Amino acid sequence: MTVTQITHHDLDGYGASTIVGRFVPVSRIVHVPRYSDVGPVVEGELKRLGRTRQPETLILTDLGLEPVAVTFIRNFAAMNRGRAEAERHRLIVLDHHASSIDRLREQTLEPVPEADDPGVMRFDLDDPAIVVLIDEGRCATKLAYRRRTLYAPDAIEGDADLLALVEAVDAVDLWRKDRPTFAGGHALDEVFWDNVSNLVPIGHAWHDRFVSDLLVALAGRLRAGASPAELEAGVGAIRTGIVDGYLAGDETDDPRLTTRMRIARVLARSDLFQPLSDGTYLSFGLDSGTFQRVSDLIMDAGKAKRVLNVQRTGNMSFRSNDETALEGARRFRGGGHKDAAGGKLPTGSAFSLADAVAQVEPILNPPPPDPSSSPFAALKGWKG
Repeated sequence: MTVTQITHHDLDGYGASTIVGRFVPVSRIVHVPRYSDVGPVVEGELKRLGRTRQPETLILTDLGLEPVAVTFIRNFAAMNRGRAEAERHRLIVLDHHASSIDRLREQTLEPVPEADDPGVMRFDLDDPAIVVLIDEGRCATKLAYRRRTLYAPDAIEGDADLLALVEAVDAVDLWRKDRPTFAGGHALDEVFWDNVSNLVPIGHAWHDRFVSDLLVALAGRLRAGASPAELEAGVGAIRTGIVDGYLAGDETDDPRLTTRMRIARVLARSDLFQPLSDGTYLSFGLDSGTFQRVSDLIMDAGKAKRVLNVQRTGNMSFRSNDETALEGARRFRGGGHKDAAGGKLPTGSAFSLADAVAQVEPILNPPPPDPSSSPFAALKGWKG
């Protein structure tokens, strides 16, 4: 069965996706950095699942169930009721925010303590294919591990490094400074934020694999007794080892280059960039350093003469090799150099590559005027 996971864009969210991915093949992972983006993401997912006849499993972790998310859960249940039993989708919601209980109650969903674990609250949607659990005493990573049989019925115990990851994330996410695992978890959090987007960006096939491999390797170092300082000092070697494995046998790789340079070559060959109607290549949410390197490689290869990156905050970076970057930026209240300029989306933000394309295309490449809309259209061909 196809499995999709929607999770938060933080250490706990990635910890939860690492756990789920260890026990079941996940086809797609959506990381949501802002709770304000949850609505568009789940609404799009509901539409997609409504059109999909084969049953799928959707797993939500660490999102914080604000009203729009609770409404989605209710709408998911209503959609399932209208489907044939053999075509019904599964929904598993694992969360640990106290406010989620309040939001569920506001929509008349009352919690029932789990018989075998009274600290866990279950919410009944009158559909055995839907499980909603809130556990304030465990982070999403630990909850995903403890409840792994919900999405992987035959799951066995995880290995020692995976368990070390669970305990480190749980300590720092719940801010349990009295635990011996807190300091290591704190260091893990720092390394996570330093590496989550600057090497392998969201949208590339290696992204979740890279972050998960890095987290588990770091947890293994903690389990072996590494101090936070030793963990930090060893990150470079761990990253190099991971990338060496990914690029083994790649004849275009040059191990003499930095990790970022090596990965940039891979990214330039990927589908991270979507061509617009005028040939401009657009990417979404790339780290500035990564965009600089990858855009240069794309233009050198002759794929595009102008490249554009849109950030979630709406900031836009244009690069070109034909002096058109500034021309593009001016359409978005921007400025800069002829081949390197910046602007800002009129709406102020974007939540996905598709959203960025939908906002940029009509402004960068406006459609030609419709002659029939002219007030003089009626006079065309008229003879007095």
